[in-house]
Amino acid sequence: MSHSLNEIEAMSKRAARGAGLSWGLAEEAAKGTRWLSAFGFPGTDLLADLLEMNDRIPPIDVSPVSLRAPVWHAPARRMSPLIAGASLSDCAMRLMERGTIAMENICFPLLSVPFMGGAAQRLGHPVATEWAGARLATDGRQLCVQGDTTVLRARMADQMVFTAPARMTGRREPVLRADVSVESWQRLSTFAHRTFAPATDDSRLRGAGAGLSDND
Repeated sequence: MSHSLNEIEAMSKRAARGAGLSWGLAEEAAKGTRWLSAFGFPGTDLLADLLEMNDRIPPIDVSPVSLRAPVWHAPARRMSPLIAGASLSDCAMRLMERGTIAMENICFPLLSVPFMGGAAQRLGHPVATEWAGARLATDGRQLCVQGDTTVLRARMADQMVFTAPARMTGRREPVLRADVSVESWQRLSTFAHRTFAPATDDSRLRGAGAGLSDND
C-alpha cells in the first residue's frame, strides 16, 4: 500500500502511544518512522517489530544506565533505539566534544538513525553511525548509506558507534509517499486501537454509537 508520510506519522504515533510510550516519545517514534519511510526504508515494519518486542516492558529496563559511561548499555541487555536515540539527540554537544559515543545491544538499530538528524541540526554538522559493516550519515535533511546494507534490517546490533562531525557521501533524497506493507499497517493498528476508550452507557447517552437502544 502507498501512504503519505503524514498518514504514516499519524498511525505510528497512535501505535506507539497504544504500546505505552509517553506522548513525547510516541511523537519522536512517529517522526522517526516517517523519516525512515521517506528514505525508502520499512519504517512501519521496524516500529511494529519493536513495539511487539518491548510490549509492557518498563521503559527503564531498556534505557541507558548512564549517559556518561564510555559505552551505553541497558539493564535488560537490550536497549530501545527510540530511548537511546532521543538520549543521543539530547547529548549532541557531548558527542561533539568526545567525537564518539558507543552503545551496546541496540534493538532494531535503524530506528535510532533519525535521531541523528536532530543531533546534526543542533550541532550544525553531520552525524554518522556504524554497525556490522554499514555506515549511515545525515545532516538532518539528507541521508548517506554505505557498506553492507543487508544489516539495516537487523533485530539487534551488538555495538553501534556514533561520530561527529562526519562526512556525507552517497546521498539519498527523501520522497513524499512510501510503500507500506499491509501486515505492518495492521500490526500498528492493533496497538493504535488501545488508545480508543471503550464505550460505556454514559458515553452512549452522550452520543457515542447508537445509544442504549439499538433499533437498526
